[in-house]
Amino acid sequence: MRPRQHPVKLGRNAKDSVRTQFGALVWRWRKDKLQVLLIKTRRRKRWIIPKGWPMDGQTPVQAAATEAWEEAGIKGRPAPICIGLYSYQKYPRNGEMPMPCVVAVFPLKARWEFDKYPEASERKRKWVSQKKAAAMVEDAELAQIIRHFNPRLYRL
Repeated sequence: MRPRQHPVKLGRNAKDSVRTQFGALVWRWRKDKLQVLLIKTRRRKRWIIPKGWPMDGQTPVQAAATEAWEEAGIKGRPAPICIGLYSYQKYPRNGEMPMPCVVAVFPLKARWEFDKYPEASERKRKWVSQKKAAAMVEDAELAQIIRHFNPRLYRL
């Protein structure tokens, strides 16, 4: 049985509420070894996975796939199963208080990698081993998701 998701309807949230984002754990096989794609944040230059805000009319997995395209130039096949959640503090550019965010992570098998994509001039991307990716990210919860990811569990 394939789980079904429903499109998100965006509304107004209180400023101090937890925000939800959707992320893509982008992966591929190279010479029988699993590789994970990481991207750098624009301001703090930390290694993360592509992630972003809910998009009106898109399911969570569709939003995660859109972020993989916009932030990393990857198109592929996402699995509609959340493989984990992690939390972090987002620091707004205007100096306001940090916003607590929770990210739902969906695996996305990379099929096509493009040199031209919306944020190509703003971000660096890097394919690394699963073990190295877990070591490169600062968020311990995200590292745990990466470390325990097994793509053989998903028919992609």
